[in-house]
Amino acid sequence: FVVLICAVCLDGTIPGYHLHRGFGTGANSWLVQLEGGGWCNNLKSCIYRKTTHRGSSTYFEKQYPFTGILSNRAEENPDFFNWNRVKIRYCDGASFAGDSEDKASGLQFRGQRIWLASMEDLMSKGMHSANQALLSGCSAGGLASILHCDEFRTLFPLSTKVKCLSDAGLFMDANFVTYHFVFILQGVKKNLPTTCTDRLDPTSCFFPQNLIANIKTPLFLLNAAYDAWQVQASLAPPTADPHGNWHDCKLNNERCSATQIQFLQGFRNEMLNAVKGFGTSKQNGLFINSCFAHCQSERQDTWFADDSPIINNKPVAIAVGDWYFDRASVKAIDCAYPCDTTCHNLVFKRTIG
Repeated sequence: FVVLICAVCLDGTIPGYHLHRGFGTGANSWLVQLEGGGWCNNLKSCIYRKTTHRGSSTYFEKQYPFTGILSNRAEENPDFFNWNRVKIRYCDGASFAGDSEDKASGLQFRGQRIWLASMEDLMSKGMHSANQALLSGCSAGGLASILHCDEFRTLFPLSTKVKCLSDAGLFMDANFVTYHFVFILQGVKKNLPTTCTDRLDPTSCFFPQNLIANIKTPLFLLNAAYDAWQVQASLAPPTADPHGNWHDCKLNNERCSATQIQFLQGFRNEMLNAVKGFGTSKQNGLFINSCFAHCQSERQDTWFADDSPIINNKPVAIAVGDWYFDRASVKAIDCAYPCDTTCHNLVFKRTIG
C-alpha cells in the first residue's frame, strides 16, 4: 500500500515508525510524535540526506529509545506513560508536508504521503478506537504537528479528545532563506492550510506565527524563548556573520556580549508578540521559558526530572498534562534572561548553522 501511493523517503525506501503499546488505563489512548531534524533546502543537501536516517529508512535504528514524553515509566512521564506511544521517523526533509519529485537526482519529496500512510496504518493498528489522542512533534516535527493538527482531529469522532503539542516548532520569520527553498523544491504549497494561503503569500504559511491563529484544534506551544537552533541557524548563520562575531555566543550563551543579549531579547519579544493572540484562547496552552534550549519534551532532563526547568514551580510535563486533561489553564511565560535559574542551556562544541 505504502509503495502504491508512493509514500516513500527521499531515496524511495519505505518509511516507518516505532510503536510501544499502551496498557492499563492508557490502552485506548494514543500519543503520536513526529520526529524532527531540520530541512533539506537544496538538491545538494537533499542528496546528502539520502545517505542518512533523515532521508532513507535503510539507516533507521531497529529500536529507538523512548524518553521524556515517550517514556513508559510513571516517574518519568506521569500523564502519558501507559498510552500507546508512536514515533514516526522523519525521512522526507520538509516537515511531512511536501509532495513532489526530482527524477534527475533520484529524489522523492513525499512527506504528505508519508503522513497519510502512517495515519492509515496506525488507524488499522487500533488508533481508530482511541478515546484520547495527542499529536506531538519537536523542531521540524513541531512545525509538522501544527501543519497537521486539524487533519489529525478529523481522523477521530467528536467524542474523542484530540489535542496537539508543538515543541520547538515556533520558527520565526527572520531572514529564513531555508524555508523558501524547501517550499519551492518540495512542492509544499498545495498541502498548506487554505485558511492561511487564501490571505497570505503561501511561503509565509510555512511559518507557525501565520498559522496558529487558525488552528481549530486545541494546541500547546512549548518553546525556549532563545531557541538554540534558531539562534544558530536563523538569527546568526555564517552568511550573516562573515567575521564570526557570533561564533562564541552561539556555542554558549554565557559568552554573549551585552549587545548580543539585547538582540536576543528582541527575538524573544517577537516570539511573545507572535503568540499574544493565540494565548488568549482558553483551549490553547503555552510554556515559553527563557532558556537556550531545543526540544524539551523529548529529553528526560527537561521533560520531567528532579531539576527540570520550571515556570511557576511547574515542570514541562506537568504543564502539558494539566493542559491536556483540563486540570488547569496553562499560559506560562517566563521572565527574560537571565532570571530563570532552572534552565538546561545547551552548550555546543561547534556551530550547527
